[in-house]
Amino acid sequence: MSSGKKCKHCGSSEIEVDPARGDAVCTNCGSVLEDSIIVADIEFQETTHGGASVIGQFVSAESKGGASGFGRAFNSGVGQESRDVTLRKAKDGITALCQQLRLNQQCIDIACNFFKLALMRHLTIGRPAAHTQAACVYMMCRTEGTAHLLIDISDALQICCYQLGRTYFKLSKALCINIPPTEVSGFNLY
Repeated sequence: MSSGKKCKHCGSSEIEVDPARGDAVCTNCGSVLEDSIIVADIEFQETTHGGASVIGQFVSAESKGGASGFGRAFNSGVGQESRDVTLRKAKDGITALCQQLRLNQQCIDIACNFFKLALMRHLTIGRPAAHTQAACVYMMCRTEGTAHLLIDISDALQICCYQLGRTYFKLSKALCINIPPTEVSGFNLY
């Protein structure tokens, strides 16, 4: 297949472009003129329910080779790559907070699972990431019965205790997490 380009080495216009390999080669001198051609065409196909889905793959500017699924992510509005980044950042934040509070790996894993649940149900949208992560750590503390209070987590992150409490309350209710009451010196605190 020949394109309208000219070889910059020999001046020949006999250029073979192979979309499958993603390269352009001069057939006269053999020089590879381009080796990572990206097709910018977008194609759609109709789904069984009358909707539209994208055919092809999405290549991120940050990716190094490979691609992530574009069709499914395009329809739902949330890319898997974005979700992975969010989960990784949340795990880093939760790990740092749990280490500050001297909590073990099992506690970190439980808090991360609470965060995954919140992310799957779109409960993280519109909330500061630190508040959501801290609320997940506090939910873990309450369900596992550790000695940490909400104010301990609030102090560790230097965030408002009341805002953190509101986030914790909304997440625990939305996720239907059964939180046992806290007992301090014979009094029950909710």
